[in-house]
Amino acid sequence: MSNSVFRKKSISKILADVASGFSDAEHTGTHLKKELNVRDLTLMGIAAVVGAGIFSTIGVASFEGGPGVTILFIITAITCGFSALCYAEFASRIPVAGSAYTYAYASFGELIAWIIGWDLLMEYAIGNIAVAISWSEYFVNLLEGFNIHMPQYLTMDYFTAFRAHESVAQLTASGHLADITDSMKAHAMAWTNAPGFGNIKLIANIPALAIVIAITYLVYIGIRETKKATNAMVYLKIAVVLAVIVIGFFYVTPANWHPFLPNGFSGVMKGVSGVFFAYIGFDAISTTAEECQNPQRDLPRGMIYSLIICTVLYVLIALVLTGMVSYKDLNVGDPLAFVFKQVGLSKISYVISISAVIATASVLLIFQLGQPRIWMSMSRDGLLPKAFSRIHPKYHTPSFATIVTGFVVAIPALFMNLTEVTDLTSIGTLFAFVLVCGGVLLLPRESAHKGRFHLPYINAKFIVPVLFVAGMVGFWKPITELFSGENAHENFPMFLFILLAAVLTVLAFIKNLSLIPVLGLMSCFYLMTQLGYTNWLRFLIWLVIGLVIYFTYSYKNSKLGKQI
Repeated sequence: MSNSVFRKKSISKILADVASGFSDAEHTGTHLKKELNVRDLTLMGIAAVVGAGIFSTIGVASFEGGPGVTILFIITAITCGFSALCYAEFASRIPVAGSAYTYAYASFGELIAWIIGWDLLMEYAIGNIAVAISWSEYFVNLLEGFNIHMPQYLTMDYFTAFRAHESVAQLTASGHLADITDSMKAHAMAWTNAPGFGNIKLIANIPALAIVIAITYLVYIGIRETKKATNAMVYLKIAVVLAVIVIGFFYVTPANWHPFLPNGFSGVMKGVSGVFFAYIGFDAISTTAEECQNPQRDLPRGMIYSLIICTVLYVLIALVLTGMVSYKDLNVGDPLAFVFKQVGLSKISYVISISAVIATASVLLIFQLGQPRIWMSMSRDGLLPKAFSRIHPKYHTPSFATIVTGFVVAIPALFMNLTEVTDLTSIGTLFAFVLVCGGVLLLPRESAHKGRFHLPYINAKFIVPVLFVAGMVGFWKPITELFSGENAHENFPMFLFILLAAVLTVLAFIKNLSLIPVLGLMSCFYLMTQLGYTNWLRFLIWLVIGLVIYFTYSYKNSKLGKQI
């Protein structure tokens, strides 16, 4: 059983299947169009990264960590950089759609490939739902600026309105009127004004539904149209971000940068979910490998260029934000617009609101582009029904998978309020990064090919053991405290990290492992430990559901299994 479950698909077979037209389950001979160059890929990476993070989650992260949040952006960028280099190594060897799923199939085998594919479906779907809801909030605020007022029951989710209605009724009955917030009143009013019968009310987030439908249609009709729309949106939002940095610089008060770490390093790390959520997405461009003109050369460059550009922008924005106002005032959902209002520049604040609508739409566009291509790759291998790998004869896109993705995102976005999606999305992304970095360690070392990226080899034999010993000595007290307290079991992610670090240290010394993927694996897993016990449980439950589907359907229908 174990041999068949962990059966690997060789790189040569993956490339041969794609070349022979295996990309279409119906074998119509229809292929994806090769439209993308390194500039397009770089802009797609920026489109996926510069979005909801820079316009929203950066505020909460700055509130938690103070000006020192810039350190977290650099730490996260280095972590993502290690992963990006590993993605680039795989992309240069396996230039096909599927991203980490395909890479895991070649390195770890089928079961791990299924797990990472299932994980990526969760990451993209929940991330898309969150971005759609975020876009709806920005869009409604933008309409308010034009004195266009949508009924509130058509701009929010059912359960938020219901809970607000119940809370207001209870607080009113108990005489605690001072505890009723303005937000609670507004949401309760939406419930009261919504049409319906009794407790069955028509309350739904229509703007979120509309943007998902529009983006899904754009992705459905072709990669060229998606590319043009993405490039236009990226140029605009980069111009706005640069303008914010330049104009904001003149309103910086250096005294606001002191103290630099008001809540210590632990305070900085509290923002890890929001900051990492700002970075996820650069890997989405690896799903477009079959639509690249020269994937072996351009995919690695696109990922690395976009990561470097976004890191510089994030660090500068964080410094400007925490310099313009005190970090204590940044616990807001629209920090960029907020700081300019604070210094009396309301018109610039309005321009930022417009760019936020465009920025979040571009993120949704890239994620909606990536998810169907992962489903397509899993379908090719028989792990999902063959309809998911059907290529549209006119538009040359994975048509059925794109439509299903639209439904999977649009319906929850219409009715759900996801307050903790950034944590769940981040843990899924980090898990993908862990497996990609680990997969590179299993690849045979090859000499560099002309025109292809090749991960530089640095022997980890002595470096990793020194880092491990230094870490154990420097953090001995916090490590021993993990075993004390009533809820010590909630520290199991950190126990796993220590065990993983110890195993990797031994393997690095014995097998002369490559340093970059080892550091990438360890740093990504460490960030996973910072996302909380509850999110680990939710993530594990999702993986268990995936395993049930694998053993009841995918294992029996695997094309590789039928060939063995």
